[in-house]
Amino acid sequence: MKYLVLLVVLAVAIGIWRSRRVPDDAAPRPSSPSSPSPRALPQDMLACAHCGVHIPQAEAVMRGDQAYCCTEHRQLGPA
Repeated sequence: MKYLVLLVVLAVAIGIWRSRRVPDDAAPRPSSPSSPSPRALPQDMLACAHCGVHIPQAEAVMRGDQAYCCTEHRQLGPA
């Protein structure tokens, strides 16, 4: 008899637990302060012709085939 009572209590507890549980597809996703953005592709690094600092090609200030880190160094020319 006590095994029957234990089985009933266990069945009720599982039923309550399953009814309160949110399905995985309906569960709200935890929101992060900054959602991860897609990774940027690697860029070529260029050395400044004046000071030698390496900068990404997209940020380089070009004069002909020489790259500079800023407009001031471009005006000063190669070292």
